[in-house]
Amino acid sequence: MTAPLTPHDHSPDLPPYPGSGSGPGKGEVRSRAALAELRKGALVALLVTVCGIALGLLWLWLSPRVPLVSDGKAVYLKDTEGEEAIGGDGTFALIAAGLGVLTAAVVFWRYRRGGIGVVLGLAAGGVLASVVGWRLGVWLGPDTDIVKHATAVGPKVVFDAPLELRAKSALVAWSVAAMIVHLVLTSAFGPRDPEGGDHAMVPQPYPVPPAPPAPPPAPPADPPSKE
Repeated sequence: MTAPLTPHDHSPDLPPYPGSGSGPGKGEVRSRAALAELRKGALVALLVTVCGIALGLLWLWLSPRVPLVSDGKAVYLKDTEGEEAIGGDGTFALIAAGLGVLTAAVVFWRYRRGGIGVVLGLAAGGVLASVVGWRLGVWLGPDTDIVKHATAVGPKVVFDAPLELRAKSALVAWSVAAMIVHLVLTSAFGPRDPEGGDHAMVPQPYPVPPAPPAPPPAPPADPPSKE
């Protein structure tokens, strides 16, 4: 009789588990993606910061003036019950919020898929733009040296006080408005995953190796001989 054939004792070569992340060059791909995200965020922050010039000019133009008057010895508010000082802070916050809405819409239109870099760049750029607008408005506005200005115009002459941002919380109005608008736009008009996309994220099982070939049938036994 012939012994049945046995399959070779070896483990088949199986492909790596899908999604294991152990493929060659995986770290390099992630590094490139992170670098591209940082560049995109830095560009957004830079462009938004430049828009702070518009904030400074609009604040200088639209902010209510605080009238002052001097008697030759001291400087006083011409209208002690006026609300121009508070109006200056409110004007700055409203202009900054409006520009935040505008920049968020432009950034979303340009980078529809978003990303953490774009969001961080938009937030940081909003704060930097507010600082630029604040300092620019003060610099271009009336003289910050009130005593010198009062001496120059003379007593009993009304002059404008320098621009001043008393509520420093207004510096984040741009970023807050931009974040809210960008979140709403992304939720409403952002790209959606294709149908059945969830199935693509499910790890696939290992492929089943083919079954070994069946051993050939044993030859029939010789019939007993008759003597």
